[in-house]
Amino acid sequence: MKNGIPDKNEILQNNLKYTLFSWTKQSGLNPINVERAKGVYIYDRDGKRYIDFSSQLMNVNIGHGHPAIREAVLKQMEEVSYVYPGMITKVRGELGKKLAEISPGSLNKTFFTLGGADAVENAIKLARVYTGRHKIIAQYRSYHGATYAAMSAGGDPRKFPIDSQGMPNIIHIENPYVYRCPWGSKTPEECAEKSARQIERIIQFENPESIAAIIMEGESGSSGCIKFPEGYWQKIKAIADKYGILTIDDEVMSGFGRTGKWFAIEHHGVEPDIICMAKGLTSGYIPLGGIIVKEEIARHFDNNVLPLGLTYSSHPVSCTAALATIKVYEDENLLENATVMGRYLDERMEGLINKHPSIGDYRNTGLFGVIELVKNRETKEPITPWNAKPDKMEITNNIAGKIRELGMFTFVRWNWIFMAPPLCITKEQIDEGLEIISKAIGIADEYVI
Repeated sequence: MKNGIPDKNEILQNNLKYTLFSWTKQSGLNPINVERAKGVYIYDRDGKRYIDFSSQLMNVNIGHGHPAIREAVLKQMEEVSYVYPGMITKVRGELGKKLAEISPGSLNKTFFTLGGADAVENAIKLARVYTGRHKIIAQYRSYHGATYAAMSAGGDPRKFPIDSQGMPNIIHIENPYVYRCPWGSKTPEECAEKSARQIERIIQFENPESIAAIIMEGESGSSGCIKFPEGYWQKIKAIADKYGILTIDDEVMSGFGRTGKWFAIEHHGVEPDIICMAKGLTSGYIPLGGIIVKEEIARHFDNNVLPLGLTYSSHPVSCTAALATIKVYEDENLLENATVMGRYLDERMEGLINKHPSIGDYRNTGLFGVIELVKNRETKEPITPWNAKPDKMEITNNIAGKIRELGMFTFVRWNWIFMAPPLCITKEQIDEGLEIISKAIGIADEYVI
């Protein structure tokens, strides 16, 4: 600290010396040293500006630094900052009522958690208790969080180091990944049908009366924004209902306007039994998650003990942040803007696809998209294989480095570049972001064969 100004090197060293960073070895790190953030931009302590093209972890949906959230939180803390979950607060009830209003069908009662992973944990527990069954069906290409049950349910390879200690009774299935359909389908409809048939066969093999729930993301996120073919969710829901299996819709990443709807499953015309939420619920300003359940599930616990509990469940300050965030979505028409800007992004991407031979596929709904890079459009060989070892990551690392150098923060994973900017983004800011991405993709073009 010099003349009241924090020393950036001291800040860096304190972070590196005394804290641990997620999903990476701890030596050789060079993280962005953030000073402030506003709208779709973050700024480091050298004054460099980065356009945030992934809303951090696909959660800062309303953009950075919105004053309405700060003001609401301060007001709530002047009244009460914490009470145990067995007490009630005004804001807890108001948020629960609002979530019931914006959720599909009869989903109308919420249990609040602190984030997405524990929302999934509690959804799985609730499904097992409610049905009296124990098996959970999940997709290989999925991510549901980093706690033990959530990590076990997901298929993301980050779980491999703890795989031997994972939660039992998880059954994984293939995704209807149209671009790389496991069944060699010629159309999205065929891929959806073959995937649904596989699920029903597995259910029969595994004993339908042992399966509590099928968990799927409303739309795939960090596994590559894999889009469900039209009618797929409906087929899965019909199969689940046929065998008395619950459907858990994980909207942690895809909810709260990210796809232009409150929840991505609304694009598919399906009412799930349980929805998991977090991230965009408070736009990441304060931790909060939750599970909202159908009326018939809620009624079951009128006379049966609900075996769920967390010290910070229904935290009044977090609930206040959520209620204020939902009001911002509504007042600023951010769901509509996500749809309109999503269409503009799609239009602009047509030019990039024509320009860059390394773009094999582009998938997007609203502002929830990914570019998939390949060495050859015919063979679809990825520029970097799925779950590549460090010595196979050179191209990806170079692309990611160029993106950061040019002033953008977004996720680059294997052969995917993610695009999920804050929902308040403008056409000019999309143009700015795509110009950076286009320059970075030029690196991948050099490897096209």
